[in-house]
Amino acid sequence: MTDTPIKDIAGIVQSTRDYHNTGVTKSYEWRVKQLKAVSRMMSENVAEWEKALDADLKQNTFLKTTEVVSTITEVDNAISNLKSWMKPKIQPNLTVMNMPGTAMIHKEPYGTVLIISPFNYPISLLTKPLVGALAAGNCAIVKPSELSENVSATFARLIPRYLDTNAVKVILGAIPESTELLKHHFDYILYTGSPVVGKVVMKAAAEHLTPVTLELGGKSPCIVDKDVNMEVAAKRIAWGKFLNLGQTCVAPDYIFVHKQVKAQLIQKLKENVKTFYGNDPKTSNDYSRIISQRHAERLIKLLEGCESKIAMGGDGDANNKYISPTIVDEPNLESKLMREEIFGPILPIMSYDDLDQVIKFINDRPKPLALYLFSSNGKLSDKLINETSSGAVIVNDVVVHNTVSTLPFGGVGNSGMGAYNGEFTFDTFTHQKTVLLKPTWIDPFARYPPYDSNKIAIIRIGLMYSLKGLISLAKYATPAVVGVGIGYYLWAAKL
Repeated sequence: MTDTPIKDIAGIVQSTRDYHNTGVTKSYEWRVKQLKAVSRMMSENVAEWEKALDADLKQNTFLKTTEVVSTITEVDNAISNLKSWMKPKIQPNLTVMNMPGTAMIHKEPYGTVLIISPFNYPISLLTKPLVGALAAGNCAIVKPSELSENVSATFARLIPRYLDTNAVKVILGAIPESTELLKHHFDYILYTGSPVVGKVVMKAAAEHLTPVTLELGGKSPCIVDKDVNMEVAAKRIAWGKFLNLGQTCVAPDYIFVHKQVKAQLIQKLKENVKTFYGNDPKTSNDYSRIISQRHAERLIKLLEGCESKIAMGGDGDANNKYISPTIVDEPNLESKLMREEIFGPILPIMSYDDLDQVIKFINDRPKPLALYLFSSNGKLSDKLINETSSGAVIVNDVVVHNTVSTLPFGGVGNSGMGAYNGEFTFDTFTHQKTVLLKPTWIDPFARYPPYDSNKIAIIRIGLMYSLKGLISLAKYATPAVVGVGIGYYLWAAKL
């Protein structure tokens, strides 16, 4: 399909905003209808989605299945919980100064949101935010990656067939179309991609004071302790690193392994790679491809100067977008391999004997999206959780934390801001509006000037305590004293 004409983008954005202003999207019925339509769009076109994923990334059966099923699961979760998510939340314990009254948080959609998705998981990283945006009652403009062109074209064909075409629109294109989109006012922007482009998105959003969620990446460390089940650790690391050829934002980017077990880890990683992908991963149906020749060439350049340190793999064919599963043993810590996010099937491994030095190494660098530890030592887990900062910490596994719908998925610092996943996606696209309902039959005179010592005493009581708080003082004061305090306030209210 052709790119969206740049001259049409302003009208597309404005028409979507106009439609949201009609209020149609706020109803529970509309939201559920759209969510069910997303589920049908996935389930009724499985073959088409899988064909597109194969064309873009040569994804294996596992990845193609999870891309489709995770979206359907997200929809089911949203529909099951939508009424409770939408329900206003009553806030208890008003201070006496604001009694009587009812305080609540009212859940309202932001309006028209922009979702810019990446190429590596081109279905789920668009649909999962979209599900939350629709559940929250927003209109959405989605911009899929131009690199995963077959999946993007499939979205452009199917979304108008299933969803409300006034509320959800697809923009196809690359930098010029994205640049034009970002000139316009949106009520919320969710971007998934690199920190470099994340800064561009945030700068553009600042022109309109638009809130953003940025799901970026970075170098996610993995620490392997000597007190570990090496069979399981190596298997899980090899799976998570070489899944989708390392094109996973939360893939282990590099490993620090205790020097006593380093040789064992490397050997087990080699064995598992052979088990997973055979003697020649290039011929394996389970081994994906790099998204483009340009990205493959970038990865090949990262290995320049590392030839003597390659413990496994190291070969690549940029024309066929292939990089073999590669282990680099003790790379230079100042090399490009250790300064840039790899986002490919290259795994640097360094040894350590002092965990504090590893923690310092991590803390001296931008905060990662995920941090992994393999260890049977609970104190070590606590130390890492408490002494580092990252989007997430996972002990004895990799990658899978973002499949837990009850946990927020997001970064911190250079790895992003904000989070989504399950109800957190609904919350991301929802403005929590303060509502305070007050009657007029009581109007405490102590709040109004002129102020004297009696009024100030009443104001202090009114601001410091809720009614429940005043009553709880009976634990520390005589009922008579509490009664005098409550009576004093009621007198000030002229009751």
